[in-house]
Amino acid sequence: MTVNKRIGIIDIGSNSIRLVIYEETEHGAHHVIDESKDSARLSEKIGADGILKEEDLRLIVQTLNFFKKICEANRTSKIRAVATAAIRNAKNSTDILSSLSQHTGLNIELLSGEEEARLGFLGMIQSLALQDGFLVDIGGGSTEVTLFRDRRIVQSVSFPFGSVNTTKKYTRNGDLDSTDANRIQSLVEHALHQNSWLLGHKNLPLVGLGGTIRSICKLDQKTKKYSLALTHNYDLDGQSLDILLQQLLHMSVDNRKKVEGMSKDRADIIVPGLIILQTVFRFIGASHYKISGSGLRDGLYYETVFPDQPVVLDVLNKSVRNLLALHPSVPTEHVEQVNRLALKLFDDLRATHTFDARCRDYLNVASLLYRIGVTVLYYEYSKHTFYLMAHSRIDGLSHREILICAFIASYKNKNRTRKMFLEYKDILTESDYVLVLQLGMLLQLAIACDRSETQPIQQLTAHANKKGLAIHLDCVHSPAIEIREVQSLQKEFKKVWDLQISLTSTI
Repeated sequence: MTVNKRIGIIDIGSNSIRLVIYEETEHGAHHVIDESKDSARLSEKIGADGILKEEDLRLIVQTLNFFKKICEANRTSKIRAVATAAIRNAKNSTDILSSLSQHTGLNIELLSGEEEARLGFLGMIQSLALQDGFLVDIGGGSTEVTLFRDRRIVQSVSFPFGSVNTTKKYTRNGDLDSTDANRIQSLVEHALHQNSWLLGHKNLPLVGLGGTIRSICKLDQKTKKYSLALTHNYDLDGQSLDILLQQLLHMSVDNRKKVEGMSKDRADIIVPGLIILQTVFRFIGASHYKISGSGLRDGLYYETVFPDQPVVLDVLNKSVRNLLALHPSVPTEHVEQVNRLALKLFDDLRATHTFDARCRDYLNVASLLYRIGVTVLYYEYSKHTFYLMAHSRIDGLSHREILICAFIASYKNKNRTRKMFLEYKDILTESDYVLVLQLGMLLQLAIACDRSETQPIQQLTAHANKKGLAIHLDCVHSPAIEIREVQSLQKEFKKVWDLQISLTSTI
């Protein structure tokens, strides 16, 4: 039996210490299989003298040894541990690292601000199909701001303030007023003005990393009754964040904890973090916020496992192929054939439809993933496919696009699709419904053309005219099963495309 490779990544951050265990399967796919967190608040525990005390150090040791046990239970082949701003800025950082290594047996790397920014960027850029933007990572003890163009870092800076140490310095255990908020804002503005390269790049997206922006994303989704439980690649406009910040600013910490969607262990530090975020946003003249669910720990994983791999250019294709490889029970030759046939139908019908190249991408994704639901259960697998796609991170697609692809992949008929569409009316439009019907039917037609899963069709040619849709199949062996399946779709296809199918074949 093949043993999958597993790697533990430990991030000793300024607000929390986190463990993520990644697995690389025998089919070359990777995914997270475990995650643990301890709210250590290290930036809060650094004394006025810049020293982390021995009793606080013992708590870190306990957490790290607990994480080691989890890694051992998961049979990880390697553990990579790093420390960031809190330990980096402590006066006794060398002693801290020596003591942690001695009591845990872990080799702990101390990341510079530049390395932290680079690894955060590496994790983010592998999962978002963005060419240009600013990446802002607000941690507990530092904030990294990175400008990227053409998917490469242009310049970055690390500031020695984050959500925890600003809370400690400028608030009363998290409670603050407008004067306190203005002091934090002035601190950030002064630091930003020392870096003139941040100016002159207006209307780029601000990609946010870290717990601060993830928390505000969840609050915004609760406020808007957002129907999809995903945060990665969620877009947030500046006004929405401004409104939420004003609401939270004038609440006590106890009242913030009662806000639906608020993480209780972040209620005291969220407002200073948001002030930092808002100040950076206004200074650089960003267009909107975009939340990234991938950052430093993902960057550490990629660098450890794929040290020579360049930055991914086709994020969508890589993500789809990874998701497909996570479902090895899917008949690969069959879905590759369905994919080829579906895209050929799309291309041959260009004169009939007005779909753009992006719609072709949707059909490409749906045709490759339509069978992943069999991993759950073969019976009614289309329903499982929809759930798996809608609740998986398909990098390179917006939330709306993920839903569109999930609906195309799981399409059966108009009535079923209409009922399910109503659950996502805050994200999808009526034109999306029409798109799903037509592309869903094209996919069903492509599936029918390989119903035997033996790839009898070597070449498919389709031509639409006033009389209907003429399809010719060049085959390597009898397509009898496929012809029967296509004929069974004729009525439904006519309803959706207003074309009557006529089918010929040669062997």
